[in-house]
Amino acid sequence: MFRRTLLATALLPVLSPALPRPALAQAGANRAAVLGQLEAYLNSLTTMRARFLQVSSNGAAAQGTAMIWRPGRMRFEYDPPEPLLMVASDGQFLHYDKELRQPSIVPVSSTPLGFLLRPQIRFSGDLEVIGMERVGGMVQVGLRRKAAPGEGSLVLVFADDPIELRQWVVTDAQGRQTRVTLTEIQTGVRFDRAIFTFNDPRFFEEQVR
Repeated sequence: MFRRTLLATALLPVLSPALPRPALAQAGANRAAVLGQLEAYLNSLTTMRARFLQVSSNGAAAQGTAMIWRPGRMRFEYDPPEPLLMVASDGQFLHYDKELRQPSIVPVSSTPLGFLLRPQIRFSGDLEVIGMERVGGMVQVGLRRKAAPGEGSLVLVFADDPIELRQWVVTDAQGRQTRVTLTEIQTGVRFDRAIFTFNDPRFFEEQVR
């Protein structure tokens, strides 16, 4: 079922704050300059809420609401009939099936977009840029982990004027793709810390009522 394919592609990117944002450097600028601007944009973000639409390579689709509190916290709620809840907090990533009442937990670092919850985001270090393309007012940046290039890749898609992350595509080790698009974006949102604290037993009580 579609719900069983979501764990590897769950973390949502953070979007822009409610402040004026610059355009990317013009087409003649070198790649390093553009990547530096994108890093600065991502590192300037704090909290956001957005609607998402997730579509897999077999055409299955789901939607819901994403909440991000950088660094380190994310809550990803699917609309019915998908009974899924995904939450990142304290370096752990929870996948919870509300129907089965079964939680599973993996390290945030093992998820494709976990690096977007880091205190400092860099397109370097343990990551490598495997491609960058600018087409029709959008910039696509392809990434993968240096230590595990065979596990798959991630493409982030940004609008370039003003800079804003609009979409990403995850390709897994088997070549299957999942595309996520964000809409109805709100930034500078205040959140109750409890909605990200799944180590508190009351967190689960709230989800199964």
